[in-house]
Amino acid sequence: MRFAYKSSVADSLVLDSTTFYCQIGTPVVVELGKLERKKFKNSNGQDRHATMEEEPTHLYPLPGKEALNWKNKSETDNYPIMLWWSPLTGETGRLGQCGADACFFTINRTYLHHHMTKAFLFYGTDFNIDSLPLPRKAHHDWALFHEESPKNNYKLFHKPVITLFNYTATFSRHSHLPLTTQYLEGVEVLKSLRYLVPLRSKNILRRRLAPLVYVQSDCDPPSDRDSYVRELMTHVEVDSYGECLRNKDLPPQLKNPASMDADGFYRIIAQYKFILAFENAVCDDYITEKFWRPLKLGVVPVYYGSPSIADWLPSNRSAILVSEFAHPRELASYIRQLDHDDRLYEAYIEWKLKGEVSNQRLLTALKERKWGVQDVHQDNYIDAFECMVCSKVWDNIRLQEKGLPPKRWKAEVTHLSCPEPTVFAFSPLAPRWSSLREMWIPSFEQSKKEAQALRWLVDRNKNFSAQEFWALVFKD
Repeated sequence: MRFAYKSSVADSLVLDSTTFYCQIGTPVVVELGKLERKKFKNSNGQDRHATMEEEPTHLYPLPGKEALNWKNKSETDNYPIMLWWSPLTGETGRLGQCGADACFFTINRTYLHHHMTKAFLFYGTDFNIDSLPLPRKAHHDWALFHEESPKNNYKLFHKPVITLFNYTATFSRHSHLPLTTQYLEGVEVLKSLRYLVPLRSKNILRRRLAPLVYVQSDCDPPSDRDSYVRELMTHVEVDSYGECLRNKDLPPQLKNPASMDADGFYRIIAQYKFILAFENAVCDDYITEKFWRPLKLGVVPVYYGSPSIADWLPSNRSAILVSEFAHPRELASYIRQLDHDDRLYEAYIEWKLKGEVSNQRLLTALKERKWGVQDVHQDNYIDAFECMVCSKVWDNIRLQEKGLPPKRWKAEVTHLSCPEPTVFAFSPLAPRWSSLREMWIPSFEQSKKEAQALRWLVDRNKNFSAQEFWALVFKD
């Protein structure tokens, strides 16, 4: 059974006041990724320290790729070595089959100088300046796997750093291995009526439930969603579970964050007409379970996040987009209108009642992706990433055997790109900015300097110290 070790800021950011400063205009003197609490991802892909934010929980297993017999290190002389520089998989050595090709996958850094080491694999959240495989040889490819929020490592989202990599697997549709649908098992779960509560029943439930539900425990993220929801609450009733703006409690048996994919939690959420599905960051194609879950449950998502979300809707009328409303009060007015008019509300769930997913882009993406979600009969996306790199390395080996030059792959800016975070300022009564809310914009600005400094040091192709890096970042 394969394992994956991941770090995430889902549950909390551990702030050390001796090393981190987040006052406006004051340098943020640690890498953002280092503020994250390390977590162990078990063999089911579940974060053991997950929280209501769930950044985010993958429930599908991580079965091992078909492994060839591997007896000793000498056998690696016959196969390209794929060295995980980030110890994501925890595998000290595995000879894995990728179609007709085979590669040796390992986290063992003693293979750094091995003559068969062809590619270094990085997990974005753990990519930092402490240790990089330098000097980088001409035949060393770098590959980036980063499916998580930009807040985990902002410097990756700038041209100087993202273009260091040859291959990418990110949430962007433009990536070499797009992970845009990473939280969607397939089209059938969208069509399923298993959790759908009839509208007549929802209208009765409205006597004790708000029309809207909000469930978040990762408060004050870069999207500033809590500020929006706080203002929205002054115009329409919202039942808020979780730590952020909480005004309603879950049953005791569902307070464990691991319960967010439990049947009991699903049935509570399914009772609502609308759910506030707000991402923690605003980036094209960064779409998490916050969007897909309500669609599976028959709840209309009121969505804020990816500006490109319209490209991924199951049908033209399946979600309410916050970006189409100038102010929360206008959104509240529209919610109340739908709440009181069954005909207008049903227009948003008609596609589900009929089992009609009409978005060809979505259907094609699900059909053509080379990995599965919660499907033991398919590779998971980590396997698919490993094999993508392995296959491309072998392609170049075969070209060189024919006396031809290797093909040089390179990541583009579009493979991982997000705009600068912004904040909402609707009400003078909003509470004073929290330290986290203050942090995101200066962190993003500093990450631009970090990206430039890192690129210069990597292009120099020599090992460097943290002191050298920070001296460049804060150079006048």
